[in-house]
Amino acid sequence: MTTITDRLAIAQHRISLAAQNASRRAEDIQLLAVSKTKPNEYIIEAYQAGQRRFGENYVQEGEMKINSLSQEYPDIEWHFIGPLQSNKTKVVASLFDWMHTVDREKVAKRLSEQRPDNMPPLNICIQVNISNEPSKSGVAATEVLAMANSLAVLPNLVLRGLMAIPSADVDEQTASQELAALHNLYLQLAQRFDTVDTLSVGMSNDLELAVDHGSTMVRIGSAIFGERNYTV
Repeated sequence: MTTITDRLAIAQHRISLAAQNASRRAEDIQLLAVSKTKPNEYIIEAYQAGQRRFGENYVQEGEMKINSLSQEYPDIEWHFIGPLQSNKTKVVASLFDWMHTVDREKVAKRLSEQRPDNMPPLNICIQVNISNEPSKSGVAATEVLAMANSLAVLPNLVLRGLMAIPSADVDEQTASQELAALHNLYLQLAQRFDTVDTLSVGMSNDLELAVDHGSTMVRIGSAIFGERNYTV
């Protein structure tokens, strides 16, 4: 039976191999361990295996984990990667290091206003609806640059890049087209803003394709921690 430590090593190997196949450097691609619905013990095991970046989708769950782990493990980098209602921005602004799912200026302004003065600016990514699915969150590709201009002037945020969840259950050609469009948008953004260095895309089932299309941060959950417990 494989352990979390084993599965982390396998995920890192997949990233290294994908980078090699894409003629990229493995160290330019970060692994974000998605720990949503998983207990603190799983995070601690991954931490002891060398993992430092963890992603959470739910405000209350993330708040509880950060409050219980931050004193003993102060160098964990906490990423919020789920949908965020504007009335729950204070927790993310006060506790997290990164916010990946900004898709409304109202949310961004609240995050900036509520970021404590004694903390560094909150790193943010704009979530892009690259597949143009009506049911999916994110800014339309045509609106990303305007959104970036609005966010870049907010004092307590740092615009780091883009995040997306490409279409599920599509053929590889369609997925590649979406990822190529996302990468092109990211390159445009990086030319305009010198803080932009992050393309957050790729998960357990498609990290190789994402790395081949320029991803700098892959979000891996089930391949490290096992299937999610949706009863939490």
